[in-house]
Amino acid sequence: EATRILRKDETGSKSIDRRLFCERLVCLVLSDCIARVQRFLVTRLGEDWIFLVMLGITMALVSWTMDYASAKSLQAYKWIHGELKGNIPLQFLAWVSYPLMFILFSSLFCHLVAPQAIGSGIPELKTILRGVVLKEYLTLKAFVAKVLGLTLALGSGMPVGKEGPFVHIASICAAVLSRFMSFFSGVYQNPYCYTDILTVGCAVGVGCCFGTPLGGVLFSIEVTSTYFAVRNYWRGYFAATFSAFIFRVFSVFNKDAVTITALFRTNFRMDFPFDLQELPAFAIIGISCGFLGAFFVYLNRQVVLFMRRPNAMTRFLTRHRLIFPAVVTLVIATLTFPPGFGQFMAGELMPRECINSLFDNFTWTKISGSPLPVGLGRSAAWLHPDVSVFIILLLFFVMKFWMSAVATTMPIPSGAFMPVFILGAAFGRLVGEIMATLFPHGIVFDGILYRIIPGGYAVIGAAALTGAVTHTVSTAVICFELTGQISHILPMMVAVILANMVAQGLQPSLYDSIIQVKKLPYLPELGFGHMSQYNIFVEDIMVRKVKFISSQSTYREVKLLLDSSSLKSIPLVDSRGKRLNADFNLNSCHKLNQSRLRDFPRHESDADLAPYSLLQITAWEEKEMDKPMEIDEIRVDPSPFQLVERTSLHKTHTLFSLLGLSHAYVTSIGKLVGVVALKEVRNFTAECVSGFSLVEFLNLKDIFNSSEAVMFPPVSLLSFGCFCLILVSNKQTNRFLQSLDEDYPRLNP
Repeated sequence: EATRILRKDETGSKSIDRRLFCERLVCLVLSDCIARVQRFLVTRLGEDWIFLVMLGITMALVSWTMDYASAKSLQAYKWIHGELKGNIPLQFLAWVSYPLMFILFSSLFCHLVAPQAIGSGIPELKTILRGVVLKEYLTLKAFVAKVLGLTLALGSGMPVGKEGPFVHIASICAAVLSRFMSFFSGVYQNPYCYTDILTVGCAVGVGCCFGTPLGGVLFSIEVTSTYFAVRNYWRGYFAATFSAFIFRVFSVFNKDAVTITALFRTNFRMDFPFDLQELPAFAIIGISCGFLGAFFVYLNRQVVLFMRRPNAMTRFLTRHRLIFPAVVTLVIATLTFPPGFGQFMAGELMPRECINSLFDNFTWTKISGSPLPVGLGRSAAWLHPDVSVFIILLLFFVMKFWMSAVATTMPIPSGAFMPVFILGAAFGRLVGEIMATLFPHGIVFDGILYRIIPGGYAVIGAAALTGAVTHTVSTAVICFELTGQISHILPMMVAVILANMVAQGLQPSLYDSIIQVKKLPYLPELGFGHMSQYNIFVEDIMVRKVKFISSQSTYREVKLLLDSSSLKSIPLVDSRGKRLNADFNLNSCHKLNQSRLRDFPRHESDADLAPYSLLQITAWEEKEMDKPMEIDEIRVDPSPFQLVERTSLHKTHTLFSLLGLSHAYVTSIGKLVGVVALKEVRNFTAECVSGFSLVEFLNLKDIFNSSEAVMFPPVSLLSFGCFCLILVSNKQTNRFLQSLDEDYPRLNP
């Protein structure tokens, strides 16, 4: 620009003011510098930092807004109940109708706007991170339905949690922001980057939900990832920490807290929080929570399976979707009515009030029946003049146990973390009060008497039961972040590990259980000790009848293949044999065939088509369909993933989980011999995990492949028949016996 101006000045075509020239030159230099800085920030920092900051601020604002709205709703709920004090019928009507209205509206709104918003969302995210595409789960409609439905559910006072649905909300927000950031950098359109973005979204969801960034990142890794990329570690921690910080700052600005503190702050003594003699009690809490967590998962799954069972009642509830949540809400609200049965189970306390009271420093067995001390606060709801504290805690645990298991199956956005957390705290408090009764004067150590702290037992119970239900150990980290004290971290870790050991041997995690019930395409974990995973090979589970095309295939052959198959991709082999060359997308073939048929000359009017008869058009189409297909016009994957025949199931499972494969071709010296898909790997993995081994059966196949099979005496064949009859009792072996019947028809008699 400067050169152009000077040239004009030199030619004398126009008089140029030197001052104007300098100003324009300075503006050009400044604009160029600004453009360079902006380009540097976007390309170097914008790909990560700007995205993570935007995600953290957005989720902190959403989380605080939801908490504020639900807290005001619960405050209004209790205010209405208090204003009607003395009029029991009106109190009961208000106590029941208020949550009923919220739950019905939440269920109806989610059903009309986005049914994908129903439930937790973590099982679906595990499947999406596995590489499976689930439609409409990460859209703005699902975001709106999830946020509004979850806010209404939390504001109703029902035993439902925020953690699972909020992880789904954060993942949707991350997906939407990634599409926005793709305008600045194309790296966000990469499918591998998309998976990393969802991983960060999960970490932000847990960290911002409770203000626990450390435990949130670890928990999100444990529940959503089979293999975690370390490169996403700092992204998750930065976004979760920033989001949790902004979330707590909003609380300070709203004067909900004086400063940034833990959500459920405790004040246990730090000099001597527990004695070594209490470790057996902590171990008992862990083992008991393992059994209780497994039973909770079992009960939740049985309720879901009962609702999915094809009978007249379930068909009626399917047609009238609001009846089931209405009945569940009505029953729970009736049983927790404070002047009624709720007075024997602290029914007037809302979820956060329950946690704060269960974590307090008072020993309820010592103050029961005496004047209430100053500062007891909402903990007075656990004390009844005519009923023991043990009875109230036991009734609360038993009633809330089945209520939580049933409430989390309602067709609304709901999580199970917070209800299970409260259940664990109640169970731990019960054990702590028992210990305080057994040792009323405390425990003597080094000549000093230390009293039992039942609140510490409640914290340990909460961590152990949530760890048992979710099969995670990071709940211990979440607990010490929630309470702001690390004094009980050692017994907490012991209890959580013991609970996991027991629960993992009895039931899958709650999220894996939902995956099994919904039959989502997710690979279960193989675990240790299943030796059959090393003795089963790809050649034993692969599909041998593979549809393929070659470079000499005609359009007619491809059209027949498209009409008779629902596959998304198909192998491309060479013309000389079955040597695998590439893997291409069948959607491209559809477009290519349609464009090929559109190549016939088109004219403006029907009169222009007069020279061409119908027979000529048909003959031209037939001629074109018999021509070899033009492979260059099709989108081809030149390096499809390949396995050899003797690849073990363990290695195959690892590769499918690590790379997110949907299928892999099996080759022998480059020649295509079969294909193994996610379905086959999942089925055989489930058989290994369930304890059923196919090794003996595979050995029998090897025996009958040999020439000595014909020499078998009748007794051996009879024994083999009895062996097959025993296996028939297991429904997972039916298809294996059918394959034997197809491969060895001479054994049919």
